[in-house]
Amino acid sequence: MTNNTPAALRAARLSSTLRDRDLAAELGVTEAALLAAQTGADVVRIDSGVDRLIPAVQELGEVMALTRNDSTVHERVGRYLDFRPGNHAAGVFGPEIDLRLFPAHWCHAFAVTRQTERGTTRSVQVFDAAGDAVHKVHLREGSDVGAFQRLIDTLRLDLQDDGFAADPRKPAEELRTNPEKLDELREAWRRMTDTHQFMRLTGRLGMNRLGAYRGVGAPFVRALDPRLSGDLLRRLAETGQEVILFVGNRGCIQIHWGPVERIVPSGPWINVLDPRFNLHLRADRVAEVWAVEKPTRRGPALSVEAFDKDGTLLYQIFGKRNETEDHTESWARLVAELPDAAEVPA
Repeated sequence: MTNNTPAALRAARLSSTLRDRDLAAELGVTEAALLAAQTGADVVRIDSGVDRLIPAVQELGEVMALTRNDSTVHERVGRYLDFRPGNHAAGVFGPEIDLRLFPAHWCHAFAVTRQTERGTTRSVQVFDAAGDAVHKVHLREGSDVGAFQRLIDTLRLDLQDDGFAADPRKPAEELRTNPEKLDELREAWRRMTDTHQFMRLTGRLGMNRLGAYRGVGAPFVRALDPRLSGDLLRRLAETGQEVILFVGNRGCIQIHWGPVERIVPSGPWINVLDPRFNLHLRADRVAEVWAVEKPTRRGPALSVEAFDKDGTLLYQIFGKRNETEDHTESWARLVAELPDAAEVPA
C-alpha cells in the first residue's frame, strides 16, 4: 500500500473484515500503526510503562492474556495477581496468568473499544518500538468495565496522535556458536544448578541458545523430527501429562501450567482449544526441535524446544514439576519416545 496515511488506514480498517494483524500485513504497515490511525473515542493512547499499566490491569478482574510471536499464540484466562516490578525484568505470578515482562520493549500502548456483531469488546494492547505486538489483555464477560474506564482515565497520554513513527524492526538474532569453547560449555553445563544459569553461560562463551544446542551434542541435547509438534500435543492430551509451556517474544513470555486437552488442527495451524487455555501454532514454520536436559539442584530439567528457520524460539515445553523435583518420569518417557531428526542441524 503506497498511501498509508492515517486517513487511508482508517478507511482500510472500515472496509475490511480481517483481524488487525492480518490487515496490517496486507497493507504493509505495522499493527501499531494501523491501531494508532484509529486514535479517538474508541482507541486511546495510554502509558505503556509496566509499573503503571499492570497494576491497572490487575483491577480488571478475570481477563484473557495473549502473548505471541510470528508463529505461536498463547492465550490464558485468569486474573493478573502478584505483580513484581523490575527495571530489567518484571513478572506476574498468578496461578493462571504467569508472565515475565521486559519493560524496555513496552513502548506503545492502547486501550481499545470496538463494536462488533457479538457486542462491545475491550482490550489493552502493547507494542514494541517497531510496532509489533508484545502483549494484549482482552476483557471478558465478567471483567470490570468500570476499572477499564478508570485505566483509560488514569493512563491516558496527553498527546493522542494518529500517526506512528516505527523504529526499524530488529532482525532475528544470527546463530552464534564458538567451536573453541564447546568443551568449556560441556563442563560448565554439567555444573549447572539452575536453568536460569544457561543464558548467562552461553553469553559468556560467545554463543546463543540455538548455537549452543547445535554444538554441544549428546548427552545434553537431541535433535528431534521438526514435524512432531502436532503428535507431541496429541500425546500430551492422550496421556494427561501436565506441562509448563512457554511462548514469548522480546517483551513478554507467557507460561501455561497444566494439561492440554482438546487438539484441533486447522490447515497449517495446530490448536489447543481448552476452556481457559488456547494455543495456536503454525506447525509448517517449525524448522528445528530439540530435546534439552539441564541439571538443577532438584534433578534434571528436560524440555522440548522449537525454532523457526530464522532461529527464533517458538515454544518451550517442560514436564510440570512438583515441589521437590524438576522432572517427572512420565515426561521423561514421553520425550524419550519422540522421533529423532533425519539430519542433525549443523
